[in-house]
Amino acid sequence: MKKNNAIKTHSAEELRAMVERGEDRTDFARIDAMTEADLEQAIADDPDWRDVPRDWHRGAEAVMPRAKVPISIRLDADLVEFFRGQGRGWQTKVNAILRAYANAKQATKAG
Repeated sequence: MKKNNAIKTHSAEELRAMVERGEDRTDFARIDAMTEADLEQAIADDPDWRDVPRDWHRGAEAVMPRAKVPISIRLDADLVEFFRGQGRGWQTKVNAILRAYANAKQATKAG
């Protein structure tokens, strides 16, 4: 199967211009006509939300990003392969996992 390289990026200004020219393909009338039940069903049918618990946000908190420090680290090859296989942003995911672990350890010590 041939890979589709149709992903394009646009600035906010370019997007505004596209909307003004009528190049927006979003069907806002259909979205506005959706009921809460329709929205809930659309979310339930979305494969990206399939494994996300309904109360995923309960422990969430907004955190301002901190400056990153470049380091050299040795990890098992299969771990690196797994995270790289997740695609773009894999190092950010590793950082988030380490952050969650550190927060849990700190909470255990404090609690």
